[in-house]
Amino acid sequence: MGFYSQRILPYLLDWSLSAPIIGKYRQEVLAGVRGEVLEIGFGTGLNLSYYPDDIYKIVTVDPNVGVHVLAQKRIESSSITVEHKILSGENLPMADNSFDHVVSTFTLCSIAVVEQALREIYRVLKPGGGFHFLEHGLSKEPSVQVWQNRLTPLQKIIGDGCHFNRNIRQLVENQFQNVKLEEFYLEDTPKVSGYLYKGVGYKVI
Repeated sequence: MGFYSQRILPYLLDWSLSAPIIGKYRQEVLAGVRGEVLEIGFGTGLNLSYYPDDIYKIVTVDPNVGVHVLAQKRIESSSITVEHKILSGENLPMADNSFDHVVSTFTLCSIAVVEQALREIYRVLKPGGGFHFLEHGLSKEPSVQVWQNRLTPLQKIIGDGCHFNRNIRQLVENQFQNVKLEEFYLEDTPKVSGYLYKGVGYKVI
């Protein structure tokens, strides 16, 4: 990773993803999280303040050293112990059936081999465990999809691999048989970047 990815992008991500309305959706996604928790794409730690009060420790992964440096202030001020690993979600070193819940927010858009990451998430979840996600992706409107497809090559450069046009519903449902999912536009946000998927996928028992 270069200078832009480690020194500039973390601040852009922190600024763009810290809006109060996004915080509201983070809280909703995390409300049902309990027990042993893994967060994929920890980023700058924006989820920390929204975890339920009875969460005392989480394991996190993110390949970008720069975002974790920025997250340190949030980690130090949180009551949650963070065991962070600098690696990608595509190859997790954890054993099968290790976690009660896995969390991903605004991460599936930028993982290079996202299908592999979802297979890994499913693998490390305990039977009956939940994959809680809040992601942006492909709109249902064809006119918006046109622009999402046109702008994704540029967005991948600016956003360090981020795609506007990933069909998150399809990706999650291809891996999880039981999925509860909402789709909507984020308020006061351009449609090309603001189509959100919020939900939980459960690993079958």
